[in-house]
Parts: sequence; C-alpha cells; structure tokens
Amino acid sequence: QVQVAESGGGLVQPGGSLRLSCAASTNIRGLYIMAWYRQAPGKQRELVASILSSGAILNYADSVKGRFTISRDNANNTVYLQMNSLKPEDTAVYYCKIQSFWGQGTQVTVSS
Repeated sequence: QVQVAESGGGLVQPGGSLRLSCAASTNIRGLYIMAWYRQAPGKQRELVASILSSGAILNYADSVKGRFTISRDNANNTVYLQMNSLKPEDTAVYYCKIQSFWGQGTQVTVSS
C-alpha cells in the first residue's frame, strides 16, 4: 500500500502559475509510472501528464503541452506538476496516481 498526498492547489488568476506536489509514503525510485490527472465539475477524469521511473516523460495532454511540466524527485519521494500560463479551463481537482494508488486530490481554481 502506498499513501499518496497532493498539495499546492489554490486560487490563481489567469496567466498565473502553481506548482503541485505529490508525496509518496514509500521510496518511489522503483515505481514505474507516476501521473497527474484532473477532473473538472461535470466532466470525466483526464490524464494530464505522466512520467516513468527513469524520469522520462511519457506524455502530456494536448491541452497542457508547453504550459505544464511534470518532474520527479526520487530522493524526496515526490512528483511535481509545474503549471504556467494557467487558464480558467484548467480549473479542476488535480489527482496524483502512483502505480494503482490515488491521492485525495487538490483543488486548482483559475479565476479573476
């Protein structure tokens, strides 16, 4: 069992930035895939970005390419999502997934 805890969400104006963190309760060095998802009200959960244990990026959703960056820090058992140039349509609950384990999510609201 892996405990997953997201943090870093909040309210930001359009064009602003946030960095989300996802802390794992175990050493993530050997865990294969880590990913960020999001779910907006009334919509299905969608994959935002994913990364391999080697640090290689698997993919980004087309809607966030060029604006979001996923990274991982194995020494601190943490995965990050740097979000720049935020838009109102990025408003959602953001979830971290480590292998098959989900966090509780962190709310991101982009509004003026």
